[in-house]
Amino acid sequence: MALTGTFERSLDDKNRIAVPKPLREDFSLTTTSSPPTDEVIQLYVAPGQDKSLSLYSKTGFDALAQRLASSSSNRAEVLNFQRLLFSRAEKVELDGQGRIRIPERLAEFAQLKREVMLLGVQDHAEIWDKQVWTEFEQRHAARFDEMAQAAFT
Repeated sequence: MALTGTFERSLDDKNRIAVPKPLREDFSLTTTSSPPTDEVIQLYVAPGQDKSLSLYSKTGFDALAQRLASSSSNRAEVLNFQRLLFSRAEKVELDGQGRIRIPERLAEFAQLKREVMLLGVQDHAEIWDKQVWTEFEQRHAARFDEMAQAAFT
């Protein structure tokens, strides 16, 4: 099941953010081969691209690790990326209200302020500062058709 949607949220004083129910449900579909449940307990938060954070289910994070392990790991850039990604990634727990706490160092990396956006992006979700996302969207939205053409050719 592909993760989709755009959700506006607020980061509280403890760096907690509520993961929207549609994303929690979609994450639960990717964490088990048995019937889906609402019981997603842990997710992985990692640095993403363009000053965003990536949010993965355990299954999704394991799949990412396997893709990276099968890539050309003898190249210095790949090794350095793996070191930076996995050393900064962290397992986070959903509390009873469906919130996760973003580690301070990752909140700083993504320049998160109070207003944030959660985006479903196929196999993971992304967390962006609202202003950074708005600027990204403004820079790239006009080229949607061109990007779609490149993606499907």
